[in-house]
Amino acid sequence: MNQIHTICVYCASSTKIDRKYVLAAERLGELLAERHISLMNGGGKFGLMSAMTDVVVNHGGEAIGVIPQFMVDHGWDYNKMSKTIVVKDMHERKQLMADKSDAIIALPGGCGTLDELLEIITWKQLGLYENPIIILNIDGYYDPLLEMFDKAIHNNFMGVLHANLWNVAQTPEEAIELIYNTPLWDKSYSKFAAI
Repeated sequence: MNQIHTICVYCASSTKIDRKYVLAAERLGELLAERHISLMNGGGKFGLMSAMTDVVVNHGGEAIGVIPQFMVDHGWDYNKMSKTIVVKDMHERKQLMADKSDAIIALPGGCGTLDELLEIITWKQLGLYENPIIILNIDGYYDPLLEMFDKAIHNNFMGVLHANLWNVAQTPEEAIELIYNTPLWDKSYSKFAAI
């Protein structure tokens, strides 16, 4: 079973999304706090980011935000984070979140979330990240992306082994269970990245 201290959660900053996504984020926040797992996210004060942060902090947990200086300058940082780490740019943000996390969960989100998710999957494929990556597929949100992954594998743009780069959960409870039970990525598989 994996030792999990900090989970990085990629998620939406939109304030116009369906309540079912907020409820999933809040439930995930409860589970993290109950298990004394620190939440790491983008440190923003909108959407699923702030909803999760509120629940984690209100349940006595720790929420760590990693946010670039330009977002702070715009006033997008959330003052309810337990701890905020200000970095110089988006690249440093993503690197720090990967370096400091024991696992990644991707809640539904837009371009920013997809960018983060695809980049961390690529890093894992190349042997640069070995921890679990869980796609939390609330109400089938990620079905089109998962179909695209299957198509990439079927057409040999990715190797069959690369289907093991991520796991898919339907509920926050399943996501936590998968994180504890997903083996670390065998970096020797990364030789297949170029095949």
